[in-house]
Amino acid sequence: MFFWVTRNKIRRLFDVERIQGAIEAAEHQTSGEIRVSVAPFFWGNVHRTAEKAFVRLGMSRTRERNGILFFVVPARRRFSILGDVGIHERVGQEFWDALTATVAAEFRQSHFTEGLVRGIEEVGRQLAEHFPCDRPRDGNELSDEIDFE
Repeated sequence: MFFWVTRNKIRRLFDVERIQGAIEAAEHQTSGEIRVSVAPFFWGNVHRTAEKAFVRLGMSRTRERNGILFFVVPARRRFSILGDVGIHERVGQEFWDALTATVAAEFRQSHFTEGLVRGIEEVGRQLAEHFPCDRPRDGNELSDEIDFE
């Protein structure tokens, strides 16, 4: 169904403004950084490709190592959520497992925007708890724009 979809068609699968709004709202309460990267169809390992995107997008260059990346391959209904060491040390594996289940439930129905928004909201709550906002010191370290690699 999605195999030969152009980047423009992939963009239309997402409500970009709603997702970016969710990122901005979540980051307003925390020093943490959230990014979303959407990849076109490919046959490789999604998690390994997500790790490469994590590096490419500078997710580990945040001051408190508290960046989180949602990496999505809509053509395969696959995704990977990666958190840097600062946040992972505080929330543990159970959090990531529950977050993955929440997002996966929406993605199975091709509700990509809803899955991302729900995931971003939950990540925002955890980041706010463990890395509260310290204005004016906390600027936006990474872009809130969705990366359509």
